[in-house]
Amino acid sequence: MITLPESNTLCAHERDGVVYYTFPSFDEIPFVRHGFSTRIGGVSDGIYASMNLSFTRGDEDAAVRENFARFCRAIGTDSDNVVVSAQEHHTALYNAGAADRGRGVTIPRGYEDIDGLLTDEADVVLCTQYADCVPLFFVDPVRRVVATSHAGWKGTVARIGDVTVKRMCTDYGCRPENIVAAIGPSIGPCCFEVDAPVYEAFSQLPLFDGGCYRQRGEKYDIDLWEVNRRVLLEAGVTPDHLTVTDLCTRCHPDLFWSHRATGGQRGSLAAFIAIKE
Repeated sequence: MITLPESNTLCAHERDGVVYYTFPSFDEIPFVRHGFSTRIGGVSDGIYASMNLSFTRGDEDAAVRENFARFCRAIGTDSDNVVVSAQEHHTALYNAGAADRGRGVTIPRGYEDIDGLLTDEADVVLCTQYADCVPLFFVDPVRRVVATSHAGWKGTVARIGDVTVKRMCTDYGCRPENIVAAIGPSIGPCCFEVDAPVYEAFSQLPLFDGGCYRQRGEKYDIDLWEVNRRVLLEAGVTPDHLTVTDLCTRCHPDLFWSHRATGGQRGSLAAFIAIKE
């Protein structure tokens, strides 16, 4: 077992060899189960070793199914209940229900271009996938609604966090000030180096200023955590209801899958969130 890095914002867990992280603010909500995976505790081999949670990277399907089963057991649910997104770096969201259980794991996904999932139904386990991009977690403890969204840099620029908050409000009657949100492990400001065109895309956001990036010659280090934090605050999430990760996937490639660290030869992490029965 590797030595886990210290974190001031997440809790590390180990169950039957599966290592995963949770947010204390979500752990305190009785009806929520959630977790963010690591590379540890699966059965995949080679470049996918060991906890790969993607069927689209070239890994053996049987190994990925077993990985889903092991991870879901670790967080107290069943992989038959999982609904997996179909990420295209846009802002389309899908309202999942009991009829969707198994999409992307035991049955075909049946949809494309879905970067976020929402539900108010019990035992519908929402799952989005990562390897440096930013996972966003949401729960409304008043309306009993959960969501997770995938914020790649394009989704961050398109304010997918705001889109998700608005959908929770319009579709389920949530109020932004009641929503508890979290930004999960992902590439940090230390490692997200981009060139001018990507910087220019971010610079069009009114909330983007010198506190969101550092320039180094012709390159820019952009703080995706801070940009997403500002997006969520502007969406109405209150500061005391928002937790931001302090773990960078690129800095810890033995613990997390990182696209940049592996040059694309990798598996995938996943964010899971569900309402308990």
